[in-house]
Amino acid sequence: MQSVAAENSTVSDLENVYQLTAADRCDSCGAQAYIRVDMPSGGELLFCAHHGRKYQEKLSQVATGWHDESAKLNDRP
Repeated sequence: MQSVAAENSTVSDLENVYQLTAADRCDSCGAQAYIRVDMPSGGELLFCAHHGRKYQEKLSQVATGWHDESAKLNDRP
């Protein structure tokens, strides 16, 4: 039982550290990705903010994780 708890905390820690970069591209249009969707199969989908919002309702029913960095679009250097 302890190994499961430790494994879950490790996954949570990695999730908090992971950040999308300019090299991550939207699977729909090729624009910079700001949203990563983890799928039950273990794969992931990457979306720009537009396509992430467009597919969020349907994907949230099956996704195992939703990492949204679209707030970066409003950040100023």
